[in-house]
Amino acid sequence: MFNRGRSLVASLFLLPVLVAACSAGDATAPDVRSDVTRVVGGATMSPAPSVARIVVPDAAGAEPSVLAWVPVYMPSVVCMNLQSAQNAIQAAGIFYSRSVDASGASRMQVNDSNWIVVAQDPQAGVLVGESDALLSAVKIGEPNNC
Repeated sequence: MFNRGRSLVASLFLLPVLVAACSAGDATAPDVRSDVTRVVGGATMSPAPSVARIVVPDAAGAEPSVLAWVPVYMPSVVCMNLQSAQNAIQAAGIFYSRSVDASGASRMQVNDSNWIVVAQDPQAGVLVGESDALLSAVKIGEPNNC
């Protein structure tokens, strides 16, 4: 275990050197520099230790793109097991949903496949974004409306 950790650390330290060596002879490769300056509180300090970095030119002064929120329609997931419901929500385009214990016991849903969704908020067909979906679930075999 110790040797594996040591080789991982060595690999991380050698990565910038390998990147610089591999691209040194390529005329189309990005500019590789080692002039790193440390800025503290807006004031330039003495140069930091030399670290290789890759400078990638931007596309003709183009502004960086901003990720825009794209709403999707909430699917109907009531009476699905919790894992399948989360998969359906992700397939719709939302990658983060929340779940709670509908019994009121505040249990954590550790193995999502062992839970069944008994209610969802918002209802199916409503536009939602990341983390808007709240699924109420009980353990499979417990009383429910499914």
